[in-house]
Amino acid sequence: MSSPAVQPLLALLAYPVGGNPTQYLVERAFTDKDLDWRYLTFEVGPEDLAAAVGGLRALGFRGAHCADPHKQAVIPLLDRTSETAAVVGAVNFVFRDEGALVGEDLEGRGVVEALRRVVDPAGKQVALLGAGRLARAAAVELAVAGTAGLTIVNRTAARAEELAALLAGKFESPVSVAAWDGDYAVPPETEILIHATSLDQTADETPLPLVPESLRPELIVADAAINPPQTWLLREAAQRGCKTIDGLSMFIEQVAIGLQLWTGVDPNRQVLREAAEEFLGL
Repeated sequence: MSSPAVQPLLALLAYPVGGNPTQYLVERAFTDKDLDWRYLTFEVGPEDLAAAVGGLRALGFRGAHCADPHKQAVIPLLDRTSETAAVVGAVNFVFRDEGALVGEDLEGRGVVEALRRVVDPAGKQVALLGAGRLARAAAVELAVAGTAGLTIVNRTAARAEELAALLAGKFESPVSVAAWDGDYAVPPETEILIHATSLDQTADETPLPLVPESLRPELIVADAAINPPQTWLLREAAQRGCKTIDGLSMFIEQVAIGLQLWTGVDPNRQVLREAAEEFLGL
């Protein structure tokens, strides 16, 4: 156990680390709350991950963020993971619990908490575009939140069906699968639409394969893309009167949740937002 006189240390483990804004946000949050903590960024290749985790143990780090490509490889190097991380099959957040290193996945919680600042997803019909790792994390947390129904829409049906089967065995929220073949028309019963794929929407000439006219004004539309946060989908949705939630808001919630778990202090979201926009040049 570290002495109270030792400055608490946190880390980011990633490869490569260029362009990652996390340290910039975290340090701003520490300054804002007058916390005498340190956050360090380390570029760690896959071959050095085990040694890096051993270093966290030996040096008494309070925790770490794990970015790509370490989110799965770090799991066997930890003492245990949360149930959420086990279901998702990935860890992006590590914390100490009485000396043990515990893995958690906060990506899905970031999505849900960003949603909750606009609407509670409990009891709502949700369509989730994608079935990859981020979508998987979001689906787990949406099921925990108690959605009235979750539809997983994916171009590869087998991945969507695998995720639906996993959720059906663990949660009460009804889960269904819809094929994403051509332009997807959002069903009229959908109340929340979340995009969580890697499809590029940075150029107006490469829109998401979705029917814009199906974006009704009462629909809440969220997009997990961080940079740029104003995607084709969110622009189309806003033009049609939908409330929108950008991926930067989800990322900020994820960082804020982690900081509170580590320090016990709830950070100022506006400070985090301003830091992120400054770092990304928005």
